[in-house]
Amino acid sequence: MNIADLSAWAKVNRLVVAALLIIFSLRIIFTGVMGLMPQDAYYYFYSEHPALSYYDHPPAIAWLLKAFTTVLGKEVFVIKLADTVTTLLTLFCFYRLARLFTSRHVAGKALLLLFPTLMITILSLVSTPDVPLMLCWTLTLLCLYHAVFRGKKMWWIWAGVMMGLAFDSKYTAVFLPFGLLLFLVFSAQYRRLLWSPWPWLCFLFMALLSSPVIIWNLQNDLASFRFQSSGRTGGIAFRPLDILGVIGHQAAILLPVLFFGLMVILYKTVRKYGLRIAAVPPKKLFLLCFFIPAFAGFFLISGIYWVKLNWMMPAYISGIIWASAYFSHKYIRWQQVAAVIVHLAMAVELLFYPVPVNSDDVWMGWGQMAGAVREVREQYPEDFVFSADSYKTSAVLNFYFDEMVYGENIIGEPALQFDYVNTDLNALKGRNALFVNSVKELGDEVDEKAFVLRLKAYFTSVEALPPVISKRGGKVVRKFLVYRCFDYHPEGVGK
Repeated sequence: MNIADLSAWAKVNRLVVAALLIIFSLRIIFTGVMGLMPQDAYYYFYSEHPALSYYDHPPAIAWLLKAFTTVLGKEVFVIKLADTVTTLLTLFCFYRLARLFTSRHVAGKALLLLFPTLMITILSLVSTPDVPLMLCWTLTLLCLYHAVFRGKKMWWIWAGVMMGLAFDSKYTAVFLPFGLLLFLVFSAQYRRLLWSPWPWLCFLFMALLSSPVIIWNLQNDLASFRFQSSGRTGGIAFRPLDILGVIGHQAAILLPVLFFGLMVILYKTVRKYGLRIAAVPPKKLFLLCFFIPAFAGFFLISGIYWVKLNWMMPAYISGIIWASAYFSHKYIRWQQVAAVIVHLAMAVELLFYPVPVNSDDVWMGWGQMAGAVREVREQYPEDFVFSADSYKTSAVLNFYFDEMVYGENIIGEPALQFDYVNTDLNALKGRNALFVNSVKELGDEVDEKAFVLRLKAYFTSVEALPPVISKRGGKVVRKFLVYRCFDYHPEGVGK
């Protein structure tokens, strides 16, 4: 599309253009004003301790944050910038991928459906393994297109490289080789490729690029693989209402117009073809093979296990391209209107915080807390610092401090990646400590204060210090309990 065509399109679609500008501007503002999230701090903690892989996720997010902070400095804004730039690259590659499968007009519709989603906003603002995964997933499909449909042999190798980098991002990438095999098995036209060496060479290069993760797991008793597989089975129970919860949060991150549109189009496609999978045109079949397995697979288990809102994200890359041809401009305009409403509401929440969030997964108060704890730390310079709310407070304090802040392994509990960094707890024996505990719900500190009993099992005595209060506009938004713990015993007091 040349400049004249773009200008003509913009005149006809002024509402859409205005919506896109509003959403893009708000994302830029969010990047500047949104505080550090615990996830940002935790994956930056990864990057400060280089390893082949990590306990709960592969290393790509650590590589990404390390690259940006090495060049631009250790700042919250730089962490957000890394996510924003990577997500913009994903959108660019998404459009290029869509152009391979559709006309310029339909590819534009696909981009207009994806760009304003809350999913893209989340990826732009919060550091998670999904940020590099989405880029590598999209690049894998680009490479596979050239390998399969254009017969370019070298692209099989590049596809394997991208698959491997996707697996280095998140284990959800196992759906990539599965999707490719599914396509080759069911496509009568391209099934012959199964008997050629090229798909298998692709998988070999995926394995080679995934070797850091594999080696780390072999060195650590398959800890990460077990955590992400059998370690999650403890939450299995029959909860059919959770299916509604998954529908709700997927409709939220895609916006209802796109999500329910996808559902309707998928239903009509299944009705049309039934079990006649080979009758689906090859390019549509290709897109569906990288959409349906992850999308339907997680949906099917949602009645027995809580599916997190980001697990289906990669499936939407090919799913949106496949479905975009069926969306009229009326629905695309509705998508933009819904997106503006959602993002304006998000702006109000981020800037003014009218609705308190009773969770540690919040952007408010972490910087103030770190500053206040630093002042307390200066009064007791020989004390070490730790927390025990999974990884959150410990990760944030590690970001702001120039010393190791420990996790709940200090009191004998599993501590995710903290179990693999500075693990000689006997070196802390006999020292005093500062324990910082976040209060999830203001006014309800019963559970947090119960931690004192657990602390006394590892320290000779425990003394409460004044709590740390974070305020916004004179209003208390976060509270952290602080305790001084005396004479640490790694093996437990009296044992």
